[in-house]
Amino acid sequence: MEQYNVTGMSCAACSARVEKAVCGVPGVTSCSVSLLTNSMGVEGTASASDIISAVEKAGYGASLKGGPAKKSGSYSDVIAANEDALKDRETPVLKKRLFISLGFLLLLMYFSMGHMMFGFPVPSFLEGNHIGLGIVQMLLAGIVMVINQKFFISGFTSLFHGAPNMDTLVSLGSMASFVWSVIALLSMTAAHMRGDMAAVEEYMNEFYFESAAMILTLITVGKMLEARSKGRTTDALKSLMKLAPKTALKIVDGVETEVSVDEVFAGDFFAVKPGDSIPVDGVIVEGISAVDESALTGESIPVDKQAGDEVSAATINQSGYLVCRATRVGEDTTLAQIIQMVSDAAATKAPIAKLADKVSGIFVPAVICIAVVTFIAWLIAGKDVAFALARGISVLVISCPCALGLATPVAIMVGNGIGAKNGILFKTSEVLEETGKVEIVALDKTGTITSGQPRVTDIVPAEGADENSLLKLAYSLEKKSEHPLAKAIVDYAVEKGIEAEDVAGFGILPGNGVMATLDGVELIGGSVRFISGRTEIPQRYLDQAEILSGKGKTPLMFLANGNYAGMIAVADTIKEDSVQAVKELHGLGIKTVMLTGDNERTARAIADEVGIDEVIAGVLPNGKESVIRDLSLQGKTAMVGDGINDAPALTRADVGIAIGAGTDVAIDAADVVLMKNSLMDIPAALRLSRATVRNIKENLFWAFFYNVIGIPLAAGLLYPIWGIKLNPMFGAAAMSLSSFCVVSNALRLNLFKLRDASHDRPLRKKAEAGVSAGTVDWDKTEKKTVTIEGMMCVHCEMTVEEALEAIDGIASAEVSHEKGTAVITLTKDVPEEEIKNAIEAEDYTYVGIS
Repeated sequence: MEQYNVTGMSCAACSARVEKAVCGVPGVTSCSVSLLTNSMGVEGTASASDIISAVEKAGYGASLKGGPAKKSGSYSDVIAANEDALKDRETPVLKKRLFISLGFLLLLMYFSMGHMMFGFPVPSFLEGNHIGLGIVQMLLAGIVMVINQKFFISGFTSLFHGAPNMDTLVSLGSMASFVWSVIALLSMTAAHMRGDMAAVEEYMNEFYFESAAMILTLITVGKMLEARSKGRTTDALKSLMKLAPKTALKIVDGVETEVSVDEVFAGDFFAVKPGDSIPVDGVIVEGISAVDESALTGESIPVDKQAGDEVSAATINQSGYLVCRATRVGEDTTLAQIIQMVSDAAATKAPIAKLADKVSGIFVPAVICIAVVTFIAWLIAGKDVAFALARGISVLVISCPCALGLATPVAIMVGNGIGAKNGILFKTSEVLEETGKVEIVALDKTGTITSGQPRVTDIVPAEGADENSLLKLAYSLEKKSEHPLAKAIVDYAVEKGIEAEDVAGFGILPGNGVMATLDGVELIGGSVRFISGRTEIPQRYLDQAEILSGKGKTPLMFLANGNYAGMIAVADTIKEDSVQAVKELHGLGIKTVMLTGDNERTARAIADEVGIDEVIAGVLPNGKESVIRDLSLQGKTAMVGDGINDAPALTRADVGIAIGAGTDVAIDAADVVLMKNSLMDIPAALRLSRATVRNIKENLFWAFFYNVIGIPLAAGLLYPIWGIKLNPMFGAAAMSLSSFCVVSNALRLNLFKLRDASHDRPLRKKAEAGVSAGTVDWDKTEKKTVTIEGMMCVHCEMTVEEALEAIDGIASAEVSHEKGTAVITLTKDVPEEEIKNAIEAEDYTYVGIS
């Protein structure tokens, strides 16, 4: 994806116009424009010059992100350019414009309302001089309009390009107020010349100069608050960029030299002193230390590192002196990839945003038409021009396409930022939205549920022997073996401080066994089958081995001169947080499935200990993809894996999750990347996704609700009934607050505790429908599609979803107003009449079910 900066956009209609223009360029396969970050992501083969030209023809400006810095190849320059692009330049300009506008507006209000309504004193030459007062008001209003000329330039330019935007509405409303007031002033002058003083007094009440200035000032207030809030939504991305180290201590011929981080290349050696940031990704070749990785993983506890361990750029060396070899530099570092993922996600659009985009594309022309119709209708109804004009202006200034355009991107940006701070990276906005809808989580066993490193779990010495003597015998025998199970015994013995003795004649025996001689004593170790085939083992030890095997452990037996010496059990131990993570997934209504190549018995033992719902054992690496395909038929499925062999399954799954940063192949195939090797991040990611989508729905509801209520009120529909009419100034204030409210609501996400399971619940009302969390018999579920007419928006979707999921026997409902369908998952037979009644009770039309 190539990213561009876009200038000149002021509302959702602008972004829709830019998107339409770029999508029309030959070679562009997809385009996503973000009003929030004034950026655009484009995929395809079209050249940058063609894309920029298309944007300029649409009346806006565009430039390639990074600009000259990107061409120079300097990663530091690219980071600096991206930081510069995210700087909040709008707020200071708007603040200055606002204060100057306020000064002249207060003067205008003093003359227009203070003197005329409350008798505030004015200079003697204006006392009783209605024409003079009118000219003063016209000049002050004109000054405010000049100060805020950007509204008029942008608004009328867009109008002439055939793509009116929010600025068009504001400039038309303000200009109409001003022009009508100038006409009234000229008419007053003519009446004064005729000596018709009654007409002069009447024309004084026709002035709307203060409305023309007040509209612009109030919209500027809203724009400033909006810009300030929008600036805060990119804080997470800006803080990530600030982490990028600028210098490194490069080691050349044993001499440390401080250089720019751009001068460190793969294979170079560099030093890191205590308290310094690690400049690039690398491997420790010398030294021991604790490294704070919280910037990348969100984990506050420092990680102990020693020679051979990997380190990442932007993490902090806390204690020891380290010498490292650079492995990944510049745009290849983990930090750079995180920044790119967050940036790319912000440049994409969530499916839920498509509705707002469609509405925004026709919103402004529709509002202009409504304003014209309102003006004409009131004239036909017998009202004077001033009354009709005020209603038309109110319709123009109260309408807010901005709130619609910002509803989704601000929440997406904040959600992605929270995820990045906690080591959870969503590659696109669509993934962030879809993750929360997951119904099944498939977990690879090795390295995901378990640590992936075999550990000694049980030591059972023969009668008359002790654990230490058995461990010493096994350590001495196995220390020359390369087998993973042998390494587990060696590591455990070292951990316990056992010292091995040198053996002679070490060799590997056919049938899973090893042998050696220690001080003339023949030592043999191997599997239960191998050892029991060489000597007679007491039945009680065989029974114990059977019990250990049933728990998913591998018992290894040892002989000394043909006599049974004891048994050591080794197992791939379950991670500390696996049990809690699975429990939390059940709390969210998720079915858990474990995939493993182990036999059914071993796999079931681990699944029972962790609390997994279903086990699919004996799965070969190339068979995971087909298993995921089958699971996807039961419900939206997420696959969690960390290795190269998981890549096909991660790609096949509805949502692929790479855990513990995984391998590069797994990361490329995954939709979500978890930086920590912890299963607890999976329920956290689901919670964050659901909270973000919930926030988007709240924003869209507010944006639609505001316009549905505001426009009829501004048009004066309530005037004949209750005498309620809306002054254009109050309409402008409401418009300003609407965008501010949407952005502020999105910022509430920053308070969301994504690791708090206390408010977890299955997808909407699933538990109330007779399906308890984590206990759904998915093999017995059935999906059906209900066709519905009358749904118009996201609010309609939510209403139908609630109605259907309240029915006993419906586990979930996926509703789409665009398709006019609801895909329901049934856990038992539900009468069609009951489904029909539930839909029609909400005033929608039931068409049929298939």
